[in-house]
Amino acid sequence: MKFSIDHNSAVPLHIQAEELLRKMIEDPQFRNGKFLPNEVELSQQLRISRTTLRQALNKLVYEGLLIRKKGIGTKVSEKTVSSKSMNWKSFSQEMAARGIPIRNFELHISWGKPNEELIHFFDIKPEEKVLKLERLRGRPEGPFVYFVSYFHPIIGLNGEEDFKRPLYEILEQDYNVIATLSKEEISAKAADNFIAGKLEIDAGSPILFRKRFVYDQSDKPIELNLGYYKSDSFIYTVESRR
Repeated sequence: MKFSIDHNSAVPLHIQAEELLRKMIEDPQFRNGKFLPNEVELSQQLRISRTTLRQALNKLVYEGLLIRKKGIGTKVSEKTVSSKSMNWKSFSQEMAARGIPIRNFELHISWGKPNEELIHFFDIKPEEKVLKLERLRGRPEGPFVYFVSYFHPIIGLNGEEDFKRPLYEILEQDYNVIATLSKEEISAKAADNFIAGKLEIDAGSPILFRKRFVYDQSDKPIELNLGYYKSDSFIYTVESRR
């Protein structure tokens, strides 16, 4: 099986490599247990550095599609045949997959000093400024979720990005930062006056609150995302499989 990468393409090399690896995963010989070619062979075949190749491999490992055994090799995970429940998507990707049109009602960008939670999560100094992105989103007929995102300064975001694009697409394509792991806390709470005004509901109304800790392919924190969902317009579904 021969694969090649277009070095003249505007698509980043690691993204091309990732797509080729996904095609390899679907090949029966690899799905039946054969190990993938080692990093040296693959990087030479694709004419990319091992660092670039490893970036693509790491993402698929974190998605649970590949299993890497030190000193042995990399093979397709058996889980890919039965379930992809470990995967997670951005809000835009989730809605697009369900055919739900999404509208941005508000979009605000600001810089500020981190609070204690951000200092601890990002492991940064109190004087470092953090980019804050606020978005009010929903269906064309009205908003149902208010998002607040904080980003690690090391990413290099400058606030001039087009945040109407999918967020993780920006990070991956423009900054080579791949969001691969999400740890979430979900709870019910009452909307305060500020959130109630954004979601066009009464203060004290029940809402779904989701706090998402996002990590890159090296397991380093890149984003803290807070989501406030209108309870009568959104259902959060968790799929579990034994």
